[in-house]
Order: sequence, then structure tokens, then C-alpha cells
Amino acid sequence: IRRARHPLLIAAGGVAPVPVDLEFLPGQRSLILTGPNTGGKTTTLKTLGLLCLMAQSGIPVPCDAKSAFPVFASIHADIGDEQSLAEGLSTFSGHLRSIQRVLQSAGRGALVLFDELGTATDPVQGGALASVVLERLAEAGATTLATTHLPQLKLWAHEYPTARNAATRFDEIEG
Repeated sequence: IRRARHPLLIAAGGVAPVPVDLEFLPGQRSLILTGPNTGGKTTTLKTLGLLCLMAQSGIPVPCDAKSAFPVFASIHADIGDEQSLAEGLSTFSGHLRSIQRVLQSAGRGALVLFDELGTATDPVQGGALASVVLERLAEAGATTLATTHLPQLKLWAHEYPTARNAATRFDEIEG
């Protein structure tokens, strides 16, 4: 996907959205996206999900014409905080419930989007849990994009055969 832009950012007007390039290599199952806070990781995640749904629905997609979108059998996401005082769910248990639903339903041909996978708990334990979740999804044939700040997850992506690291960065502004 080349020069993709989120439609809501385009519609908001004002400052032009920063375009995003994103590529999954052949045989790659997991892409771990890192970068600075407020660096566009979650926006990239949401842009990918929305644009894939738009492309599969025949809606024109705001990106370079040479971009290619696969057809996914299903799309799953855990983005945001699922904390619920009424249900007695902490931020971490809310994420666990969402992850459990994804693991039960995502298989071959699925796209899975995780924002800050493995957070809201001890970083070492969260990194270990996130690694196992990503391995299980890769073995099931799902394609996963996960954002993170966890060093353990970045290392996992460097070592796991069908995973790769990617990063966002700030554009330098002159003046």
C-alpha cells in the first residue's frame, strides 16, 4: 500500500494527512510497528483496516493507484481501551477478552490489527503473552499488524521467521 491516507483525516481539511506506505512481504504473517508516541502507529493501524474494508467493498481508496489490497476472509481488531467498571474489567482484562475472541475466530485469510499488544500489565509478561498470541495467529495463517513499544516484542519480530519490524517516524520540518 503506497501513500495511503485515512479518509477522515482528508475530510477534516486543514493540514494534509501524512501518507503511509505499508508492505507485507510474501510469506510474512506479522508486522510489528514501532515508533515514537504520537508518531502515527494507531493511525496507520486504523488506516490499514479501513482501507482494506473499503477496497473489498468496491469503494475508492485514497492511496497510490499502484497499491494492491488482498482480499481478507475476515478482519479483527483490538484498538483502544475496553475497561469497564460495570463489568469489573480492568484495561488488561478487557484486552484479554478481545484477544481471546480474536484467537477463537481468526484463521487463514484473516487480517488482525492489535494496538499496543501486550500492554496494561508488566512489560515482560505482556511481551511474552503478545509473542505467543502472534505465533498462534501466524500458525493459523492470519496476517497481523501490531503496534508496540515493548522491546521484547521488537526482538520477537526480529527472530521469528515470518515476522518483521517496521517503524513510524516524524518528518523533519524546516524552519
